[in-house]
Amino acid sequence: MTNKSYPYAFAKLPENLTELMALPGSDLKDPYAVAAFTIAALDLFPKNKDASIEMLNYIKGPRPLVPMDISFIKDRFMDGVDYVPRSYFEGTSPQNDYTPSVPYTVNVLELAHSRDQISEGYLKLFLRSSGADSERYLVLRHKPSTDQWFLWSFEGVMSGIRIPVSKDDWA
Repeated sequence: MTNKSYPYAFAKLPENLTELMALPGSDLKDPYAVAAFTIAALDLFPKNKDASIEMLNYIKGPRPLVPMDISFIKDRFMDGVDYVPRSYFEGTSPQNDYTPSVPYTVNVLELAHSRDQISEGYLKLFLRSSGADSERYLVLRHKPSTDQWFLWSFEGVMSGIRIPVSKDDWA
């Protein structure tokens, strides 16, 4: 399989579950939309933790966040590090403080090994952070009875990246 890119554009980022539910792909049958929704929900966390968790729980479906997941997310945003999810939007860079261009576009990548576990129902999708040298991944799980894709693992997209130039004492 060759690498494929699937862009998902938001005219406006959702600020709550109701807004997310109004977006194309909110039926969770498009795995690439689910990946983009994950980034939007994580980006909301520093501004509105409760709305972010509600969105993530919807995206996770039958397996909602557990306290350890929420603690993991909180830890990633400590010390003002609120830019990691933003780094996945087009137009961002360390030089512009990870300010995305509008529309807010996330390019979801399917790489050669993305479907290695598809027979077990897992799809590994990749995202390119403008602050990292290699792609980061998340894993979705398919529910055959509803033909929906749910977020299974997101820790990979929350790994550290280069700090914005404005916060870098050595820039």
